[in-house]
Amino acid sequence: MLRVQNLKVPLDADAEYPLLCALKKLRADRGRVLSWRVSKKSVDARDKGDVHFVFSVDVALQNEQAVLRALKPGIAVPIDLPAASAVLAAPYRGPRPVVAGFGPAGLFAALTLARAGMRPIVLERGQKVEDRARTTETFFRSGVLDPESNIQFGEGGAGAFSDGKLTTGIKDSRCRLVLQELHAHGAPEEILYLARPHIGTDRLPKVVAAIREEIVALGGEVHFSAKLTGVRMHAGALAAVSYRDAAGEHELITDALIAAIGHSADDTQRMLFRAGLHMVQKPFSVGARIEHPQALIDRAQYGAFAGHPALGAAEYHLSVKLPTGRGAYTFCMCPGGQVVAAASRAGGVCTNGMSPFARDGQNANAALLVDVLPADFGDDYPLAGYTLQRVWEERAFRAGGGDYRAPCQLAGDLLADRESRALGGVSPTYRPGVTPGDLRAVLPDFAYRGIQYAIRAFDRQLRGFALPDAVLTGVESRSSCPVRVPRNEWMEGSIPGVYPCGEGAGQAGGIMSAAVDGIRVSESLIQSKMN
Repeated sequence: MLRVQNLKVPLDADAEYPLLCALKKLRADRGRVLSWRVSKKSVDARDKGDVHFVFSVDVALQNEQAVLRALKPGIAVPIDLPAASAVLAAPYRGPRPVVAGFGPAGLFAALTLARAGMRPIVLERGQKVEDRARTTETFFRSGVLDPESNIQFGEGGAGAFSDGKLTTGIKDSRCRLVLQELHAHGAPEEILYLARPHIGTDRLPKVVAAIREEIVALGGEVHFSAKLTGVRMHAGALAAVSYRDAAGEHELITDALIAAIGHSADDTQRMLFRAGLHMVQKPFSVGARIEHPQALIDRAQYGAFAGHPALGAAEYHLSVKLPTGRGAYTFCMCPGGQVVAAASRAGGVCTNGMSPFARDGQNANAALLVDVLPADFGDDYPLAGYTLQRVWEERAFRAGGGDYRAPCQLAGDLLADRESRALGGVSPTYRPGVTPGDLRAVLPDFAYRGIQYAIRAFDRQLRGFALPDAVLTGVESRSSCPVRVPRNEWMEGSIPGVYPCGEGAGQAGGIMSAAVDGIRVSESLIQSKMN
């Protein structure tokens, strides 16, 4: 199969137009095509007078090598298939590995182990992904949060992810494997080729459930509302783990724990640190969610082509270096989405964002974040970043009114250093509601001033970003983990048999990179059992 890239395709072109463009470059006729597929599709909106798609197409042809020899170098390239995951050469007889956490890292770690015949036991302190929507609605209606549930209502954190953005900057052949698995378990086919693939809050639960069902069918176990509470060593290596569920405390004999606990399970991190797992401080970010009318973003990005049915809701990703040397950037941009609660403990407010598959909401939102450096942590305790997160989230809780409403400020007021007393033309989507005020009561000064600078800078990159009525809802403090857990060449931490994994280990920064890390760690564990 040959890949042909950089094919310019009009917005109104029919489905076979990309193939015809590829065949023109290949100097081949339609009759020689055995099969074809779109491998990548993106929007080129650099020229607002000529917005179009750019495709890459994979084509299988009769007598393919002859076609390739007749072309100039670079016109087409043969495709390398992703490497297969490791498989045990003989039935596994050792202690069953334990996976703590069932977000993207834990999910794909467990799937890889299950397919190798290792029958993993998964401990997930939250609920089944199918039940989370009902729990979220109960929270919104009552304003009551169970601090023991550690349920993440937005993307990321300990437990299943809920938005499904699949963009990543890592270059690893396993990225393709992750996309293929998600599609095989019910995600839309377009995630295999879109430049910025997205499953959607409304579709992702069924995909996660389908993967879980395969893990169980292969002999794995998944225990929900099961919190990892301890590790026991013997002769300097892992010998057992303990966990707590509704029935009480339990112990599992195991010599392998994949700790895929997510970036928000600070209590579990502290337990592992006390047990001797080496950790170091890591930079993270803090800020707020900014909401604009989606129509404004569409016009800014697509000009006269805004609203074209082939384009959908426009996205953006913006960054700037601040005069202080810190970075400010937008993150997890949600076209046609909503700002959501991501609290995991009582007395704290934390925001996130998500979008349904259709991305048809009235507002666009994104995290607007400023770098937090280890020098800001206040001491050299490896987990000090979690303390900062808690301080800011508790401030947000109080500023919102103490009932899980979130504090917000209009962009125009924030730029003018004045408190917001009422909302404007943008209706915030956060539930259970917002309280207009002043984010200076919530954010550290370097973040507040950094956001001011960034809004003005981003308005020069994306016209309308500094819309006075744009709403900033705080606080967003969990875009990444504030610690990193070093690993050796076998991907073990400082405790032999403990495999730190994913965002909670500071080894990933999003769904795709976390899922890939879950596969890599599991492959390493499997290889160690082969020796």
